[in-house]
Amino acid sequence: MSEENLKFDTIKVRGGYNSEEHNLSVSVPIYETAAFDLGNTERAGRLFSFSELGFIYSRLSNPTVEVLEKRVAALDGAAGAIALSSGMAAITYTLLNVAEHGGRILTTPYLYGGTLDGFKKLYPKFGIEIDKFDDFNNPEALAKQIKPDTKAIFAESISNPNAAVADIEKIAEVAHKYDIPLVVDNTLATPYLLNPIKYGADIVIYSATKALNGHGNVIAGIILESGKFNWGNGKFPQFLEPYYTLRDHEGRARNFIEVFPDFPFITRIRLNYLNYFGASLSPFDAYLVLLGLETLSERIEKQLSNTKKIISYLQENNNVQWIKYPSLDNNPYKELSKKYLPKGAGAVFSFGLKGTDDQINKFLNSIKLFRVCLKTKYCERTEF
Repeated sequence: MSEENLKFDTIKVRGGYNSEEHNLSVSVPIYETAAFDLGNTERAGRLFSFSELGFIYSRLSNPTVEVLEKRVAALDGAAGAIALSSGMAAITYTLLNVAEHGGRILTTPYLYGGTLDGFKKLYPKFGIEIDKFDDFNNPEALAKQIKPDTKAIFAESISNPNAAVADIEKIAEVAHKYDIPLVVDNTLATPYLLNPIKYGADIVIYSATKALNGHGNVIAGIILESGKFNWGNGKFPQFLEPYYTLRDHEGRARNFIEVFPDFPFITRIRLNYLNYFGASLSPFDAYLVLLGLETLSERIEKQLSNTKKIISYLQENNNVQWIKYPSLDNNPYKELSKKYLPKGAGAVFSFGLKGTDDQINKFLNSIKLFRVCLKTKYCERTEF
C-alpha cells in the first residue's frame, strides 16, 4: 500500500520500512557496521555513478538511519530527508549549504537561545551575516528587509521558549517572491501538530532530541526538503557547479540538480557537509528515535492535556504575573494558533512570578517533579 494512503499513526510506526528488504525483520534492524561490501566492480561503478543507490559507508548513509529519514519525510510530506547527530548540526549544515558563497539570512529574535548565540558568534566568521527583524509576521514590512544577497528566511514554527507562532504561509509568499527559500525549525510542533511544507516551507529542521524521540536518551537532528524549490534560479550557484564525483558513465561531471532533481539540497549536504564535516547519526541512535516516533501522537496528546491543566492552575495563582502560550485569550498569537495548530500549540510555555530573584530561586529549588532547565535562563540572557 502506498504511504500516501496511510494515516499519520500508521506511518509513524510503519513508514519508510519494507521488511522484505531486511530479512523479513518485523522490527527495524540496527546495522551497526562501518562499511558495506560493494559486491563487484560493476556494482561499484553503478554506485559511484549514482545509477544505483546503495550503502557504502555509514558516515554517509546507513540502512537503519535511512528508515528514520524516510519515515519522518513521509510524516511531513517531504521529498527527502537527512538525519544528523544533533539539531544544531541540522541548522548549521542547512545555513552553510544555502549561503555557501556568503550572503545573508533573514530571521527573527524569537528563536532558541543556542541558535541565536550561534548566529551571533559563528556565522559572520564564515561570511554569512544574520539580519534580525522583530515584525516577522508582517509580510509588507518583512519584504523590505530582504537585500540582494539575502539567501533564506529562517524561523521557528513555535519559538523556544516563548511560543511565538510564525505565520508560515505569509512568510513563504514573501520568500518565494524574492526567489529564496523559507527554512522552518519545527522542533516544538512536530509533524503531528503542524506540517510546514503544506504552508510553503522549503526546508524543515528538527532537533529529534526533543519531541520526535521524546525520551531524553538521544541527541539527533533531521533536515527535510520539500522538493518544490528551484535551486537553479541563479541565486545559488553552488547547486549548478559540476562535480567530478557526480560524473556519469562517460566521465562527464554533473551538478546536484542534474543527478538528484527531487532532493538536491539534502543530497548536497550528505555528499559535502556530512561527508567531510562528519556529524553522522549512529545506527543505534537512529533506532532510538524510531522507537520514540512510535508513540509520538500519544505523547503529544498527553503533554497537551498536562499543559492545559498546569496553565489553568497558574492562571488562578496570584503569584503568577504573566503566562505566554499561543492559545490563551490574551496572547497575540491566538489566531495564528487556531490556523496552524488546531490540535494544540505544543507543550512549551513560559510564565513569570511576582517577587524577588531570591524568592524565584527558592521556588525553583523547591520543585520536586519538574527539573529546572538552565536553557530557559540562558535563552533569557542571550543578546543578539
